[in-house]
Amino acid sequence: MTAFELIRAFAHDATVGIVVTDPMIEPPGPTILYANIAFGWLVGRELDDIVGHSPRFMQGRETRRETLDTFHRALAAGERFHGYLANYRADGTKYRAEIDCRPLRAADGRIENFVAFEREVLRRIGRPTISAAGRYEPISESKDPLTEALRALAVFEHV
Repeated sequence: MTAFELIRAFAHDATVGIVVTDPMIEPPGPTILYANIAFGWLVGRELDDIVGHSPRFMQGRETRRETLDTFHRALAAGERFHGYLANYRADGTKYRAEIDCRPLRAADGRIENFVAFEREVLRRIGRPTISAAGRYEPISESKDPLTEALRALAVFEHV
């Protein structure tokens, strides 16, 4: 069983948005190969309207180019990206997304896919902490058993 197949088996009912793309990061790619239900809810689209498209459909007027460039450089280098973007739902509503994207590698080390975990966050009120992660908090907290597995993988944490 590949990592992609394993993610598909466990991620379907997870409460955090999970997306798997092909490894082609140059436009028009990457192409979404899998998205779970939570991701569909987050972006306000049916899964049939997500799979087969580029994640770029979520970008809009206030999506910061410099953050997208950092994201692109990390993926091009085969590294993890963890950061925050202004994304847009199908109805045009802007939301702040925390994204943790990682390469999925084959046994020979080549990148087969990218997996991204995404959740909506709000800017905290009051004095921000030193790290960027300290400025945001999740919209909701999950009691999903998968949450512990994601915590063990340090998803949504700087490592």
